[in-house]
Amino acid sequence: MSKYFHSLSQTPHRLKSRMLATWTPDQEVNQVRLRSGADMKRKLRWFDLVSLGVGGMLGVGVFVTTGPVARDISGPAVFISYMIAGFSAVLSSLCYTEFSVNVPVAGGAFSYLRVTFGEFIGYFGGVNILLEYVLSNAAVARSFTEYMCTAIGVSDPNAWRVKVIGLAKGYNELDFPAVVLVLLLTLCLCHSTKESSMLNLVMTVFHVIFFGFVIIAGFCHGDGVKALVEPRGLTPYGARGVVNGAAVVYFSYIGYDTVSTLAEEIQNPSFSLPVGIIGSVSVVSVLYCLMSLVLCVMVPYNEISKSASYAVAFRRIGWGWAGNVVGAGASLGIVASLLVAMLGQARYLCVIGRARLVPSWLAKVHPSTGTPLNATLFLGICTATIALFTDLEIVMELISLGTLCVFYLVANALIYRKYTLTGQNAPFRTLSFLALLSFFSLAFSLWWKLNKPWWGLTLFIVITIAVTALFQYHTWSISSTTNKNLLTPSCPSKWSVPFMPWPAAASVFLNVFLTTTLKTLSFQRFAIWTCLVTMFYVLYGVHRTYEAEEMGRVDVVEIHVTSTRVQPDKLDNVQMAIP
Repeated sequence: MSKYFHSLSQTPHRLKSRMLATWTPDQEVNQVRLRSGADMKRKLRWFDLVSLGVGGMLGVGVFVTTGPVARDISGPAVFISYMIAGFSAVLSSLCYTEFSVNVPVAGGAFSYLRVTFGEFIGYFGGVNILLEYVLSNAAVARSFTEYMCTAIGVSDPNAWRVKVIGLAKGYNELDFPAVVLVLLLTLCLCHSTKESSMLNLVMTVFHVIFFGFVIIAGFCHGDGVKALVEPRGLTPYGARGVVNGAAVVYFSYIGYDTVSTLAEEIQNPSFSLPVGIIGSVSVVSVLYCLMSLVLCVMVPYNEISKSASYAVAFRRIGWGWAGNVVGAGASLGIVASLLVAMLGQARYLCVIGRARLVPSWLAKVHPSTGTPLNATLFLGICTATIALFTDLEIVMELISLGTLCVFYLVANALIYRKYTLTGQNAPFRTLSFLALLSFFSLAFSLWWKLNKPWWGLTLFIVITIAVTALFQYHTWSISSTTNKNLLTPSCPSKWSVPFMPWPAAASVFLNVFLTTTLKTLSFQRFAIWTCLVTMFYVLYGVHRTYEAEEMGRVDVVEIHVTSTRVQPDKLDNVQMAIP
């Protein structure tokens, strides 16, 4: 304890030293990865990634969020909400793709932010991704129970839950089937990534066939346009309802970033990662729009069930047997999405453990299975605990807020890395552009939220476009003067987002805009979470990384100077061996 209190007394100095400390991509790929002991096994190919991305997203979106959003937020125009959210997800996926090809490690957003903006921003992005995964997995596991009830013909979706008197509403229905499912998948993921991927591939193929059945049957036996415009038109909650719905259904696109966390387990990542990430997001966006449209074609939006929406919809049109099939198919899709999401969350925690921001035993990779065993078990237990009692409505908007925050940071990081760290721009110019872009995006969003006159919206859009065009012009001028490539002056990138900086700037704008449409309660809960993780960093994370990195470097120099046994050309090996 005396040593710990001594460390706390040096907190200001250590924060100054570590908060903005960055690693190079080469250090992330080589030195940091060695801390896990064994390497993860490279067994995955591009079709595995597409399957994992599609499987990870499909079960989450359609079966969990579509019914509540169509009924209470967007109305029949929920398919437009999915279009807006899908467009934003595609832009974010482009940013993820370039990072994942150039920094092919399992840390995903955590590693991308750490090599760009430093340790604290990387840590903040990483823990928010973990929050998003754990909460969304718990919510999806509870939906599995509802659909399994409908699959076997039980009319009450909550029949398998145990209601406890005395607990607060939203926490008083214990879901033991969800807990069993999470624990079984955790054991499966501990065994092998490749076998888990093959299981997901089989389930995803059946799932896509099942989607085709729902879409065709729903359009053939629905009421068509009549159901979309009755009783209050296509947009009963107005344009704001459509946009607010887009922010909530963004929760549905959680899953494609899991593909980027598998970079250490992929054969030929420079080809497989772009195909896997962008391909899966594009396929899922189309399926989401069709599935949300067919739900509103079958049942008027104000009669859609919040629980097991599709199964109940088929029963309403007289297809009871189809309701059972939908329940079974949805359950299969939810299992697939859970499998992929739990696969990704363990990789995130493993890499955060490598950085010593959480206990390092979470970073260990089992030598025989090649999986992050400790991280998988720990997060599996956390997910099962939350799934036992927490209702979906409590966490849905908080999940979307955390996701949008991380995607916003990644888009900013790509611009800064592309034009400053590996380009020719001064940091001040790029940071000024990012600050102005965020400011005018926020101004537009608040103007929209407060229902101000339309001229203000037009003004902010024009200014945002002008600022982006001016920044692009200056970067082109510098590039033509130095006659160097903007992304990597010395060695061309393997894959690059086209038409930069426009896709990343549009991603920043949309992420800010969708974030401001969420409810105040979500921001309050997010603020509490932010305070908690910041306290953990100040009280634990910064001291562990300081001791591992700063003090470790001093120890290496002392060993080199005082020991004649250590040769100068072996110094790097000694440094990498320090825990």
